[in-house]
Amino acid sequence: MSQFDKDYLNLCRRILSEGTEVVNRTGTNTIKVPSHHFHFDLQQEFPILTTKQVFIRQAVLEMLWIYQAQSNDVRWLQERDVNIWNEWEIDENGIWTADQLVPDGSGQLVKKTIHKDFGKEYAHTIGTAYGYIVKKFQMTQNLIDKIKNHPEDRRMVMTLWQNDYLDTAVLPSCVWSSEWDVTDGKLNCWVHQRSCDVPLGLPFNVTQYAVLLSMLAQTAGLQPGTIDWSIKDAHIYVNQIDGIREQIKRQDEQGDLPAPKLWLNPEVKDFFDFDSSRDCKDVKLIDYKHLGKIKFPISQ
Repeated sequence: MSQFDKDYLNLCRRILSEGTEVVNRTGTNTIKVPSHHFHFDLQQEFPILTTKQVFIRQAVLEMLWIYQAQSNDVRWLQERDVNIWNEWEIDENGIWTADQLVPDGSGQLVKKTIHKDFGKEYAHTIGTAYGYIVKKFQMTQNLIDKIKNHPEDRRMVMTLWQNDYLDTAVLPSCVWSSEWDVTDGKLNCWVHQRSCDVPLGLPFNVTQYAVLLSMLAQTAGLQPGTIDWSIKDAHIYVNQIDGIREQIKRQDEQGDLPAPKLWLNPEVKDFFDFDSSRDCKDVKLIDYKHLGKIKFPISQ
């Protein structure tokens, strides 16, 4: 059965039973635990949830948007029917608008509509975040070079958290750093996440990095190894609690299902050649069975 489902729902139970309710900038409170850790062995299981449906096409395309296309342009995703960044898209006039909690004159948090002017050059983007940073610092190319040509290197790090670019990012990277190594012919990764929307973000993020690692391993002639995942501030928004309880109930009453197998087109020998069209035809899940959708609200 799916180990990821078990570990994931154990985290959800922990948050609901031990977590602290806190106010945050979105105006919707969260229940949080300060930290959590996962370990995945890709030789044993491809980590994707079965107690709810995870949309692999959208997840992979978002990952390719960041690390292959190295883009911050939301239209790239929209052209492929991926709409998960629409709320953070800067308008045509260069202004991003959102309803958030901000301090008033007395220091109390009050909900206001904020208008942040990024400049028209950032229209339709998320500002200087994610793919923008990857492209500016040639992160994907540098990592691939080290994996292939210097597998003993202990400096295989991609860091999306760049202080000089945080103020011009609509949303600074939540998954902000990854460390990589090659051991015994296997590619391994350690991922660091500063803030984790457990119902919405975490299932996508884990699957994305499992696919990314598998792609990089295949194109370097390696086997996929392990992923360690460190989370700071693992939270559930209070308006997501019913959905999480439904997911826990599904596991209690129906059980989780066997994890599927990941298929990558074996003919692809270069990471940048994996299909990033709407069809995403070089990536498939074999025997993916799940217990159906659960819709969770998103908070800006």
